[in-house]
Amino acid sequence: MLNRTTLARPYARAAFLSAREHDALERWSADLELAAQISMHDPVPGLLDNPRLSRDQVLSLFTGIGGEQLAPQFVNFLKTLGQYRRLALLPEICAQFETLRREAEKRLRVLVTSAYPMDEEQTRQMSERLQARFGREIDLVVEVDASLIGGAVIRAQDQVMDGSVRGQLERLARQVAA
Repeated sequence: MLNRTTLARPYARAAFLSAREHDALERWSADLELAAQISMHDPVPGLLDNPRLSRDQVLSLFTGIGGEQLAPQFVNFLKTLGQYRRLALLPEICAQFETLRREAEKRLRVLVTSAYPMDEEQTRQMSERLQARFGREIDLVVEVDASLIGGAVIRAQDQVMDGSVRGQLERLARQVAA
């Protein structure tokens, strides 16, 4: 069987193309995020593939919770997902949609894991440096992990830049052991 990423890809692309065509990327992004959250909330995951529930009953879980927040075109998208029993893929579809959106908007999501909390000025400087390096607008997400001892680890796309004290100690230990 195909994995979830592969199964979600055509739906994410279709959602992205529809949203872009109707100049509604932000709206679809919000709707997908809400639907993905609904799909992961107990007891919904167990109900999505329940053969005793009709497709309309499963869809009503989303429209009942999302209500009028969900755009009519997005509800049609959910109907299509429900028809093919793919509503459980919503978290993966949402993630892939966001990747396509950032790519189209020339934005890059960067995760910075720092040993200590970063203040506004440090965050701004980091964002500026990363923007200069990658040539894109940066969506900076900062997390704190005290186990790094000092410094930070930066993850952007498939690149990892480890400037943490823990990383330096690990590299030194490998050199000594070699």
